[in-house]
Amino acid sequence: MAEVQTTTQSGELTQRFIEFVMMQAQNAALFLGQIPNPQTGQAEVNLEVARMFIDQLAMIQEKTRGNLTSEESTVLRNALSSLQMAFVEASQSGRPSGTPAAAPGAAPEAEPGAPAAGSPASSEAPSSAVPEPETESKKKFTKTYGA
Repeated sequence: MAEVQTTTQSGELTQRFIEFVMMQAQNAALFLGQIPNPQTGQAEVNLEVARMFIDQLAMIQEKTRGNLTSEESTVLRNALSSLQMAFVEASQSGRPSGTPAAAPGAAPEAEPGAPAAGSPASSEAPSSAVPEPETESKKKFTKTYGA
């Protein structure tokens, strides 16, 4: 009888763990611009926050190594690798963090024109000064949190 309760509790914990991983992955996908913001309906990219969620999943993977069922391990590994690839793609797209993601068809056109056409539009002092402090804080955050 005790084995049945343990198996049932173990199954519930497995389900909760998978739900937790999927919730963290969904949050990361939201900040990678893969899911539209529920409030605005537009995809937005915030690489610092996305990286935080991805780093948390990587930490969970490291701290639970050897203690997960094969199903839990597979879900975590797949979610993490998928998010890491999406992060690399989002960071290489050249969009500053915190900006709305362009429509899929418009993204390739906007990126090559961004240096030439984007310079006059973003030549305002406040917007050109903002990315440097964000980059600096990102470095500090990564050094403090990262591993």
